[in-house]
Amino acid sequence: MKLTKHIGLAIFLLGLAIFSGSIFLGNFSMTDTQLDEYISEQGIKSDIFSKELKKTLVTEEQVNIFEFSSAVRKALETSNNYYDKQIAKYNAEKNWAKKGEQYQYKIHGKPHTISYNLAKKAGSGFVKENIALMWWLTFGLGIIGALLYILPNISLLGPPGIKNNGIYHKSATNRGWIAWLVLVYLVVFYLLLYFMPDYVVNWTYILDPISNALNGGDASQWFVYGFLYCVIMVVMAVRMYIKYRHNKYQIIRTTSVLFFQIVFAFLIPEIMASLNMPGYDFKNAFPLDYDFFFEWNIKNLTESGAIGLFILVWGTILTIIIVPLMVYFFGKRWYCSWVCGCGGLAETLGDPYRQHSDKSLKAWKLERWVVHSVLLISVVMTIVTLYCYFTGAKSFIGINSQWIKDSYSFLIGAWFAGVIGTGFYPIFGNRVWCRFGCPLAAYLGLVQRFKSRFRITTNGGQCISCGNCSTYCEMGIDVRAYAQKGENIVRASCVGCGVCSAVCPRGVLKLENDSTKGRINPNDILLGNDVNLMDLVNQK
Repeated sequence: MKLTKHIGLAIFLLGLAIFSGSIFLGNFSMTDTQLDEYISEQGIKSDIFSKELKKTLVTEEQVNIFEFSSAVRKALETSNNYYDKQIAKYNAEKNWAKKGEQYQYKIHGKPHTISYNLAKKAGSGFVKENIALMWWLTFGLGIIGALLYILPNISLLGPPGIKNNGIYHKSATNRGWIAWLVLVYLVVFYLLLYFMPDYVVNWTYILDPISNALNGGDASQWFVYGFLYCVIMVVMAVRMYIKYRHNKYQIIRTTSVLFFQIVFAFLIPEIMASLNMPGYDFKNAFPLDYDFFFEWNIKNLTESGAIGLFILVWGTILTIIIVPLMVYFFGKRWYCSWVCGCGGLAETLGDPYRQHSDKSLKAWKLERWVVHSVLLISVVMTIVTLYCYFTGAKSFIGINSQWIKDSYSFLIGAWFAGVIGTGFYPIFGNRVWCRFGCPLAAYLGLVQRFKSRFRITTNGGQCISCGNCSTYCEMGIDVRAYAQKGENIVRASCVGCGVCSAVCPRGVLKLENDSTKGRINPNDILLGNDVNLMDLVNQK
């Protein structure tokens, strides 16, 4: 069985290497027709941009993606710099008519995105010409190798029961060099995907057939991300099923997050797009879906007819009514542990790293300040956005609408949620984003803390202080401190994953939804004759 695991690991690493190395393959050159077609589609009026690209890309010489991207970005910079100088010139001359004319020639958009759109048309080579083979050499080998590595655990782990033997003696799960290598890879992956999509255009070629089957169009970098997201969750869910096979709650919970991620977050939006409807993840709610109330989204939804209006109404009702109501009855676990795709990835891919969450008081204080600050910023951003949308203004009490949206999208939506939130799993634990950055988690946590039927009950008399519960709490809660005192665990950060209960050898911890009366019952240590013990007994 160990040999099978080693073979599986080798196959997986081979698939990963081919997948990663595929970005360096392929040739890129454009024809006049392709370039003119793109310029016409985008409504670009700059002759300079067109001439610069024709000099470098419309040639018989083929270049790699990095040279191609550099040429596009240089042409864009040359064009915009020229018209910026023209604007400055006419401004100095106070020729307002000529100055206004120059703005139409400026090209707006991210350079790497423009480069990606052109590269998608211009690509050729082994990857694009052998899509099926490349799929098997990348995704296929990765899936087969991972399963060969995971499946032998059915036998190697022995009888049902959670086994974490040697987890602190392995470089991969104890912040060793392998963990740091994984961190670097994940961070680079997210940087490329978010900010340099043209460099990974070959990945989109591999998934073009699947994308065309689902939505009728070629794959984008976001389709690659969504598909890869689902694949990783399914494969790592197999590991979860094996590890937690004795625990029905964990089996059902894992199945639930898989269903909502694959069906609601991936398939339904893609199918809706194929039907010329606005693709929407119906389980997402503001403020996690922070751009829901952005002007462009409201405009798109209102112009999409009945389905768009339904989505707009549904999103509002979900935020204001359904979300807090569900938290009241079931705690934030109904979303964070059973529905959320971010939580699903954390529970599957991130499960080997859950022991790295910081349990210190300093970490807890930092968590409260950071996550509630993100929530506050998202609310302020939304207020400013809605005010500007309904009034036509560009700012509200000095806050520029576009600036705050761009800043939030870049810092929170991209860096925190993506690069840091997932990339830092191997070092800081699997719920970095959920603990410190997710505004919806903060919103749910406030409701759970003050008005919810959910709690984790304890039986302090049975606690042997082994510390398993605290070690494997992904949210940084010192569960043992509560268990030792027989105190109910009511924390805003708790996502109700139930792992603390699953790893307890004495059955001390239990997840419950019950009356809100007596939900919070701190039991301080009793010393000497400070209190009348009989009075305490009678109060119970």
